[in-house]
Parts: sequence; C-alpha cells; structure tokens
Amino acid sequence: MVMHDAAVAATRFGFGLAFGGDDALAPVTHNDLIDQTRRAPSTDHPAFAGLRPVHDLVREFMQVRERGGDPAIIELFRGPFRQTYLDEATARLKVAAGSRDGLHERLVHLWSNHFTVSARKPIVGGLAGAFEREAIRPHVTGRFADLLVAVVRHPTMILYLDNAQSFGPNSRGGRYTGIGMNENLAREILELHTIGVDGGYAQADVAGLARMLTGWSLGRPGKSALPGGFLFHEVVHEPGDHVLLGKAYADEGAMQAERALRDLAALPQTARRVALRLARHFVADAPPQDLLERLTGTYLDTGGDLGELTRMVLADDRAWQPQTKLKTPNDLVVSTLRALGPASVNRGAVLALSQLGQPAWAAPSPQGWADEAGAWLSPDQAMKRIEFAVAIADRLGDRVAPDRFAGAILGTQLRDETRDAVGRAESRTQGMAMILAAPEFQRR
Repeated sequence: MVMHDAAVAATRFGFGLAFGGDDALAPVTHNDLIDQTRRAPSTDHPAFAGLRPVHDLVREFMQVRERGGDPAIIELFRGPFRQTYLDEATARLKVAAGSRDGLHERLVHLWSNHFTVSARKPIVGGLAGAFEREAIRPHVTGRFADLLVAVVRHPTMILYLDNAQSFGPNSRGGRYTGIGMNENLAREILELHTIGVDGGYAQADVAGLARMLTGWSLGRPGKSALPGGFLFHEVVHEPGDHVLLGKAYADEGAMQAERALRDLAALPQTARRVALRLARHFVADAPPQDLLERLTGTYLDTGGDLGELTRMVLADDRAWQPQTKLKTPNDLVVSTLRALGPASVNRGAVLALSQLGQPAWAAPSPQGWADEAGAWLSPDQAMKRIEFAVAIADRLGDRVAPDRFAGAILGTQLRDETRDAVGRAESRTQGMAMILAAPEFQRR
C-alpha cells in the first residue's frame, strides 16, 4: 500500500494534484485525510460569500407567483434563478478546485449525487446549490440519519418531489381543498435514499410513509416566521397512526415522519446501500464483497457514522490502488481546474460540464449520475473528452511546460509512454493536450 504517495492520495480521495506552488493546494498526507473525516467541511468558504439561503430564494418564488402567476415565474426561472444557478455552480467548482480538504469536497459531491435534486425541474435550478450547501455539506462526516433528515426537510427536496402539494385526504386541509396525497418523496426515500428497491418494502409502505410526510412543507410569506423555510403544516397532515415496514408510528406531528426516517436509516438494508455507495466510489465499480460486509457491520455498530465508514475505506489497501476508477465528467473538469489553479475557474467551466454530459445538479432522474465507467465510455463521450483536453491546451498556449506540468499533476502515476509521447510533441500545446487526454489523467 502506498499510504503516503501524494498522487494516489490526491486522486483517489480528492480531485487531484495541483501545478504550482500554492500552499493551499500542497499534497495531503494520510493523516490529513483522517483528520478530514473527524470534522465537517467548511460552510463559509469565500466562494460562498453572497450566495443566498434557500428560504430567501423560495420566498422570492412565492412572492413572484402570487404577484404575476405563470408568466412571472417563467421570467424568474430564466433570469434571476438562472443567474443563481450559474453563481452556485461556479462557486462549487472554485471550492472543489481550490480546497486543501479534497476528501471533504469529494464526499460532498458523492452524497449530493446520492440525494439528487435535479435542475431539469425548473425551480430546482436556482435552489440546488443552496441544497448542497445547507443539507449535504454539514453532514458528510456525521451520521447518515442526520443527513437523511436534513435532506428530506430541505425546501429544495420538498419542492423537487412535490411534497408541498401532498395533503392528507382526511386532514382538514385535504377535506376542504380536495387535494390528495403525493407519494413521490416517500417512494424515492425508500427506493433510492435508504433501503433500496430490493429492500423489502411494498406499495403499502410507500403510502404509509407518504401519510406521515404530509404536512412537511414550506412557510408562506406573511404567515410564518421563516417564509420559504421548512414548516410543518398540521392542517394538511393525515391524522392517526401509520404503519411502515410493519411498525406503527404514533401521530406526533412532524416527529412521526422523523422517527420513521431515523428507523429507516438504522436498517441493515440501508447500511448495505451506504456501504456500496462508498466502496463503489472509492475502491472499484464492483467493490470486494468482504469490504462491503465490513462496512455494513461498521455502519450498524456505529449508528451510521459516515466519518468512521470513510476511515475504514482509507484503511483498506484496495482503496489505494490507482487507476481503478474512470473520472466522471465532473471529476475530469474539477481535476483539470485544480491542476491549473483556482484562478482558472469561470463560467466556461460550468458550460464544459454540460458539454461533457454531466451538467451541475442536472441528473436525468432522482437516481442521480452513474458512478461506473460503463456509463461514461461511449465513443461520443470519449471524443468529447479529447476535445475538452485540446480546448484547455489551446487556451494555455505555450505558457506551461508540458514535462513539468505532467510531473506535478501526475506524480508517480505518470507512465513512460505518456512521458515519451509528450517529449515528441510538436508544440507545448500538443503536449499539454496529450497529458490531459492520457489514461492516467482520465482515471483515478
């Protein structure tokens, strides 16, 4: 095991090495990685300055809807919310490309993908960045149950999966309006967020959880202390005890659903899915069964301590074997920006994510983006990766010496074949394109 190899540590557990002498991007050690698992990521990075909290954005949406209806909402989505999306996506790239705590940033992206909210639903475009900053980032080294509750309570998830439109049919609000129950959020919690489609639940369990989640909604302007923030509406909550996976939950208002969520987080099925998510991301597309079993056991023994699970991954030799994972487009763009330095981050980088097929917070479904090579290896995708490498090299021109760059960002991973090819390049620009398109840069 190459526990202190800077290139392995940076590419397997962060977003890569950097070219240049910026102390903030100095290589991390194994002890640095362990330290990151024992504390939460920073939520006050300078790149986040000026970004609005979700309740402020949702309040604006509600006010615009009240004043101008659908035409005003469309204008909001195309204008201010589109600008917010670009600002948030650019800030995300700046933080990932410039942070010394690369493991923190990788964990944020990992769990944000697990709990996908997609900007393909127009309202989510302006809210997705706030969702990641507020619901995901503070909890990636904490307990999975706390992460799950924070995600489900967040206004972005409530709007994405339509829980604000879910009324208990026997509640006062449901009887008055005739609006029925929406099961979208409950179904995705069971199918994607916790026990999984093969976790042993039935349609009756989806309905039971959906009944408990009625009332998990948003505060309205002029009617709550935090308009746009989470608010439990008793008036639309389906009254009575409800059953999930054979257990009855007493009607305790908002706590009824929270207790159910925490019980879901404690189940062995959820432990196995979390173990698979971590092992697949950090070890291999088809992770070793013995590692999955040990991670599952540790999850159950520690109450779902994500920091402890990450430390277990760091302690496994197989997590330190390089080049076993293909970089997703997001990984590729971030690692390129990191190699070039945080100053290289701009709106063009956000566009590059779209061109490579993985636009920020815009997965095609709540299932999120695939974390296996097969999803990113089509001929068209391979050509787009080469075009991206050429475009970056063209932008750099002759300003960077390819041999120095290759040694700095690939370290011990630089193959002799790549070194020789770069040495034969007709220009610095061609040499740089070769490095960025090389297998050892495209993989981690």
